[in-house]
Amino acid sequence: MTDTPAAPFGILATAMITPFTSSGEVDHESAWRLARHLSDQGSDTLVVTGTTGESPTMTDDEKVALYRTVAEAVKEKDTLVVAGTGSNDTNHSIQLSRRAAETGVDGFLAVAPYYNKPSQAGLIAHFSAIADVGLPVMVYNIPGRTSVLIEVDTLVALGVHPNIVAVKDAVLDLEVTSETVERVPGLPVYSGQDTFTLPMLAVGAVGVVSVVSHLAGRVIKTMIEATQRGDWDEARRLHYQLLPLCQACFLETNPAPVKAAMNAFWEPVGDVRLPLVAASEDTLSSVEKALGGLQGL
Repeated sequence: MTDTPAAPFGILATAMITPFTSSGEVDHESAWRLARHLSDQGSDTLVVTGTTGESPTMTDDEKVALYRTVAEAVKEKDTLVVAGTGSNDTNHSIQLSRRAAETGVDGFLAVAPYYNKPSQAGLIAHFSAIADVGLPVMVYNIPGRTSVLIEVDTLVALGVHPNIVAVKDAVLDLEVTSETVERVPGLPVYSGQDTFTLPMLAVGAVGVVSVVSHLAGRVIKTMIEATQRGDWDEARRLHYQLLPLCQACFLETNPAPVKAAMNAFWEPVGDVRLPLVAASEDTLSSVEKALGGLQGL
């Protein structure tokens, strides 16, 4: 492999939190402002109702309404919207994807089915069925949450589908990432873990689906742009500046820390829904300290 492939969802995608009101409903006014804010802070794409968006505790009606709100918020900007429509039920995923497509989103994020642990053949059939809905698909490989690894051979097979255009790699194994980049050059790889972004870029990833970009989008984008022009010294400097914040944002289960930080340092976005609970004061203090280390960048 000699050339980095094009990035179909830009170089910085934000896995957007879902704001809730004090009574626990989806806060569409806050979501609209947040979408605009993230776009202004450098996000090329907003991934809505992924893990960070608390998709497991949202109804389909809530998700579809949120897709419409976010798509409307950024329709005049150069920001794409990707709907997290994957689940462990293929038919359910197809139906939600069809509804999402009607709201004006630009693509789908499809996570590997969790709990039922399908075979690799089942994964190929599952993702292909979602891609047949007709919009570009980013396949999400996160075995730590799903208990199933999308193997590189499977990604090779999926890369043949014209609508499967990228993979979000949260395997946390640079050997797997490297093999994916080498063997599936037509399937651009996005880092799915903020602490791994620079190492993954070094082996051929095109960008990141980030949580920390809620708080440091401009710095993350500047780091990625540094790698694009070959300034790896600058990229490494920014990586180490960002590292404490990336670590602090995952001291507790995502998205509790980043939601607490947005409540404290941006505007109210509400609590996480049960079974998640709000981040501790110690975690918020760690995030605040790490943010202080980014001042002036």
